[in-house]
Amino acid sequence: MEFWNLFMVALMPVLKVLLITALGTILAIQRFDILGDTARKNLNHMVFYVFGPAIVCSSLAKTITLNNVLILWFMPVNVLLTFLIGTALGWLLIKITRVPLHLHGLVLGCCAAGNLGNLPLIIVPAACKKTNNPFGDVDICRKNALAYASLSMALGSIYIWSYVYNIVRIYSRKVSSVDDDSKVKAVIATENDDTENPSKSQTDDHVMQLEIECIISHQQTKVSSSSTKQKIRNWLKILTEKINLKVQFAPSTIGTIIGLVIGIVPQFRKVLVDENAPLFVIQDSLVMLGDAAIPAMTLLVGANLVKGLKGVGKQIPLVIGIVLVKFIAMPAIGMGIVKGATHYGLIHPDPLYQFLLLLQYALPPAVAMSTMVQLFGGGEGECSVIMLATYTCAAVSLTLWCTFFVWIVLS
Repeated sequence: MEFWNLFMVALMPVLKVLLITALGTILAIQRFDILGDTARKNLNHMVFYVFGPAIVCSSLAKTITLNNVLILWFMPVNVLLTFLIGTALGWLLIKITRVPLHLHGLVLGCCAAGNLGNLPLIIVPAACKKTNNPFGDVDICRKNALAYASLSMALGSIYIWSYVYNIVRIYSRKVSSVDDDSKVKAVIATENDDTENPSKSQTDDHVMQLEIECIISHQQTKVSSSSTKQKIRNWLKILTEKINLKVQFAPSTIGTIIGLVIGIVPQFRKVLVDENAPLFVIQDSLVMLGDAAIPAMTLLVGANLVKGLKGVGKQIPLVIGIVLVKFIAMPAIGMGIVKGATHYGLIHPDPLYQFLLLLQYALPPAVAMSTMVQLFGGGEGECSVIMLATYTCAAVSLTLWCTFFVWIVLS
């Protein structure tokens, strides 16, 4: 009986996610085309630039204080561990299944980056809504849940756009380098064939020679700079490419910084956050905007899955491997880490907080992976298939793991 009670507590929030996700998928199919490519792009911009930062900023400003920051210190460590462990398991998956080079960045990113924003923001507060929820008073539970989930979303955004972004970028460059080498070999081979076949036109010979010179000179310029000044320039260029400040300071990251500053500094709280604050209307407006983030995010998840409906059968071994990593290996390892940290007194004893830390290991890949793959090119179709398969499996796995996690933190 206790199992079924916990199962229903875990099922309800996941079921809400599934229903809204399914609606997003239906609205995106060609027959309705309400969430077509243009609409998805515009809605994604609204979530990225407006709704997401609003909910992060308002939630953190309202609930996070200096004391809370010290209490929640383990969450950044926990999120970092999910990324590092996922990367290690993804590397093993690449070696075992012999994934093609152009998909290495995609596989590592999908294994490392979980959906630390959308799903916790939906699942964790929803688990508090019932009066008989296992986490205590409804209002206090939901207030803490929004704060924990917002911090999770902010940390996930920072790690995704600093750590995973650079993994995908590095592997995309490796693929480009291999392609350039292939082009050089192909052009040289063609030139040799033309030498053996004098019937080729002289114009074609000149074109081939020009292509060879352009490609080889492009590669040689990377190593031919000898002056110290040029070396310093190249080094600074590489550094600025690696540290993309525009990417690092995404809107949700800026919202996190502002929210933390308002929450931690008492003077700002008195002016903006307290109910009798003279500028409370600003906080109230942010809350109103933030309320639109959760349904919009969930609809986008469903709409983006439409692309994966084609070609599922071609990627079955890869999909099975990622499902095993994300929904079996990662949660099992995460339980050991969180329970061990709890045993040694490193984690705040709030069951809701421990539940979120465990949940961070059982989430499907981050939706931002689709954006990164489109940005660097290559693997868009495989990414859509992976997203469709993992989010479909998450319907079952998240319910079961949430049930088990609730039982663990309350036992």
